[in-house]
Amino acid sequence: MYAFPWLLLLLRLQEDDVDPEEVVAVLQESISLPLEIPPDEEVENIIWSSHKTLATVMPGKEGHPATIMVTNPQYRGRVSLLDPSYSLHISNLSWEDSGLYQARVNLRSSQISIMQQYDLRVYRRLSKPHITVNFKISGEGACNMSLMCSVEKAGMDVTYSWLSWGDSTYTSHEGPVLSTAWRPGDSALFYTCRASNPISNVSSHPIPAGPFCADSDYASEKPSTHFCLLTKGLLIFLLLVILAIGIWVIQVRKRYRMPRMKKLRRNRMKLRRKEKPGSSPS
Repeated sequence: MYAFPWLLLLLRLQEDDVDPEEVVAVLQESISLPLEIPPDEEVENIIWSSHKTLATVMPGKEGHPATIMVTNPQYRGRVSLLDPSYSLHISNLSWEDSGLYQARVNLRSSQISIMQQYDLRVYRRLSKPHITVNFKISGEGACNMSLMCSVEKAGMDVTYSWLSWGDSTYTSHEGPVLSTAWRPGDSALFYTCRASNPISNVSSHPIPAGPFCADSDYASEKPSTHFCLLTKGLLIFLLLVILAIGIWVIQVRKRYRMPRMKKLRRNRMKLRRKEKPGSSPS
């Protein structure tokens, strides 16, 4: 009666069309591929393979631990067994470790082999998203914004979503790029990008629309306005330069005239003194 469920398990594991078990792992960390063996069955050997033979496991005798012989150089020094289940433990995972794995368990008491398959997927833990903002002010004062979200060295199976909120309203958008518009008088909105993969979920800092659109001085200045301001600035600078030169010329002329005037005054004083003693008697 107890052997019947295990018989069904053995028959199910032998089917070729059984979908492999999905196993998710983290880059440069470790993972164990669990192996299920009926407790009453004696194992002859276990052959692990991935594209080609990976390792052969031989059970220990008389209480000795099982031994594993790694035949694929890619896994040497990185695989071990978890007793007593014979599960395969792989450490220091790389991108190349992703793929299909298979364990063939040969039993001593039966001609049936237990087959278990795994689909190992290795992912990197995501770093904080980076947001690139492009905007353009239209002639009517509307601000058209394009927000692009990206994660450095993201790898595969990364999904992006946007969350915007303002005045207690929330909206979401799927995809790495969000296009939106803001007009004068609209409420200031905040935007957050969320990046996800099967092992991590990270969000960016809130990005306010204000610094890009809501600043009236920044949003209302057009290229022609900048040109006018630049022209006015140059004219004021030239006027200041001309005024400074005029003041300098006036001061130089004053310095030049003062010695001449003093000399004339001296001459006049001398003439007056000479005229007084030389006046004719009555």
